[in-house]
Amino acid sequence: MSSSGDGTAGGAPGRSLGESGPYPLHGSTTGHAPQRPTAVPTSGGATSMTSEQIGYRGPTACAAAGITYRQLDYWARTGLVEPSVRPATGSGTQRLYSFRDVVVLKIVKRFLDTGVSLQNIRTTVQHLREQGFRDLERMTLMSDGATVYECTSPDEVHALLQGGQGIFGIAVGVVWRDVESALSQLHGERIDTGETLVGHNPADELARRRNRAV
Repeated sequence: MSSSGDGTAGGAPGRSLGESGPYPLHGSTTGHAPQRPTAVPTSGGATSMTSEQIGYRGPTACAAAGITYRQLDYWARTGLVEPSVRPATGSGTQRLYSFRDVVVLKIVKRFLDTGVSLQNIRTTVQHLREQGFRDLERMTLMSDGATVYECTSPDEVHALLQGGQGIFGIAVGVVWRDVESALSQLHGERIDTGETLVGHNPADELARRRNRAV
């Protein structure tokens, strides 16, 4: 499936923003996004005010997103995915990433692993940052390697698959829950006070129960 000059892809119903999808995430993302009739079920915790008040240091973000610290550092320095809570401002300062940042990091890793171009990934990252929490949970991103599309219904996903070439898809809501589960077992930091928040590790709880049983 080749990308054409007008932003559509051969064999796929490419649409501009503001129309019904799927549409390629090319260029400006101004305009009103189409209504999303179905939503991925949420667990509730990730969209609460509590999660918005928590930041995660680089090693924690790496562990939850499945990336190396070298990747994290390079993406931050090149502006691909920068920490929205606190950037590194000099020697001794720690970057602090939000929950949304970690979700984006994991999505970027998956797209890079499938050969999506860096230019398209940058456009996708910008689009993700402009969406609200609920919009992110409902989003499905599809790519044929040349173009990234946002699909808002199963019919749109099916339409892309009719092109006859390989399509890679990411249900952002699934990534969301994976990151939420991983971060719940790792340390966070309160943005307002700097207090360390210790995650719940099921293995630690199992060990405590065994000790009580002895």
